[in-house]
Amino acid sequence: MRAAERLPLTAACKHYSRIGEVPWDIQKYWHQRYSIFSYYDYDIRLTDDAWFGVTPEPVATQIATDLAGSAPPSKTILVDLFAGAGGNAIAFALSGRWDRVVAVEKDAATLACAQHNAEMYEVPDGLITWVNDDCFEYLALLRREGGGVGAQGGSPARHSESDSDNDSSSDSDSDSDGSNDIDSSSDSDSGSSSRGSAKSDSKKQGSPLDSALRIDLTTAQIFASPPWGGVGYGAQAVFDVEAMQPYGLTQLHEACRPYAHALYLPRTSDLRQIARLVPEGRKVEVVQYCMEGASKAMVAYIPDADEAAPSK
Repeated sequence: MRAAERLPLTAACKHYSRIGEVPWDIQKYWHQRYSIFSYYDYDIRLTDDAWFGVTPEPVATQIATDLAGSAPPSKTILVDLFAGAGGNAIAFALSGRWDRVVAVEKDAATLACAQHNAEMYEVPDGLITWVNDDCFEYLALLRREGGGVGAQGGSPARHSESDSDNDSSSDSDSDSDGSNDIDSSSDSDSGSSSRGSAKSDSKKQGSPLDSALRIDLTTAQIFASPPWGGVGYGAQAVFDVEAMQPYGLTQLHEACRPYAHALYLPRTSDLRQIARLVPEGRKVEVVQYCMEGASKAMVAYIPDADEAAPSK
């Protein structure tokens, strides 16, 4: 697995300037284009699928600010597992907090959009290392290379759809009470607040990982903004996060643990399911991110396993 070169924009990398050009199912997102990317008029590109999954810029900026302030100094690398069209990766890079941002996106056209958009936002060259591959396989390779403590987690089966689409079309006992606590807060006014590529010239002997991609996961903060499985989540008073497609909550958590990870989830996600992710007696911080008084999503901040372990 290698770091991605600069990928060319294709016919799928679109910039719509008139409503008549926009497919009907993404017109409502196009009307919010300046909330999604404030630099939209500067030739921002998205695939049609990427419109559903991109984090609005004020929310992405607030998340980047929150992680910058809460992550311990030992965390110097930010790994964005579902980079999509680049909204979060750009915000993380521009926060000035991280030595490197590793942004993974398996759809080549979507990644080309992200690289282009980062250039439009004048992200310094080399600050973002782009990976055009499956994020779960990347994590699995890092574990096999000894990129941190532990060997837990796995790689769900590959899926053909793009990882970037939050709204794209293991059972959980959601009726039982979670035994853990949730620290829930709200950034109620995130909306009122705001290219890089890497190429390696060397490879470890016999390693499937390019040297530019080999990192110590104990020094990394993982961020995952997975697909949510379609727009139907908005109609549910309490959303079953194990039912997200193609990856449920437990799959995501098991792939990331025991390392610190933040999960970007639907605003109505079942807090009891999230509470079960950490040992009994420990807490998960959950933040609702809002724009103009309306919640857009929540983020569950899961600490490193040693931080989440019950006190002896």
